[in-house]
Amino acid sequence: MFTGLIEDVGIVKSISSSKIEIETKFEDILKGESIAVSGVCLTAVLVCEYGFVADYSPNTYKITTLPKLKKNSRINLERALKLSSRLDGHIVSGHVDGIAKIKEIEKLRQFYRVTFSCSENITKYCVDKGSIAIDGISLTLSSVSTLEFEIFIIPETFNNTTMRFKKIDDEVNVETDVFARYVEKFTNKKTNSVTFEMLEQNGFV
Repeated sequence: MFTGLIEDVGIVKSISSSKIEIETKFEDILKGESIAVSGVCLTAVLVCEYGFVADYSPNTYKITTLPKLKKNSRINLERALKLSSRLDGHIVSGHVDGIAKIKEIEKLRQFYRVTFSCSENITKYCVDKGSIAIDGISLTLSSVSTLEFEIFIIPETFNNTTMRFKKIDDEVNVETDVFARYVEKFTNKKTNSVTFEMLEQNGFV
């Protein structure tokens, strides 16, 4: 589990269709540790002086931007949340729902406004003012339409993550709010409406 607060911008040392080698400032990485790599939860299978190596599955290869990374690509990194840690972002699982494409980046006086295009399979889990993770960054949705969504990013976040390197048409990993999926499952299990019986059966009352 992660928070979406990026701790380091790492560098890809090498990458194949199933393995990625990453340079990072992280110290004392443990073999078997979970690390979010631009929003994708990966396991450190080998630890070295400059970073770690992780494997990833064919499904991860298919639904994330990892295959588009190259040597020296920059990636957002976050170590797994400790139970004693403060949850300053939002709950992020590291399980990417799909890919969105940057449509517009506008620098405003105090913020950056970024618009993304994506499939309806992503936007159906998005709501105005709801949470979303973009390349592992915890952000808040400012507006949502059928095939687009918009966010505002403060300079602190923009300048200390890979967002500062992004350009129009670049693709990003997207993880929607996990609670939206639970709501969909509960409401679509047997009915399209929320009933007292449904809430009772699922432990809400």
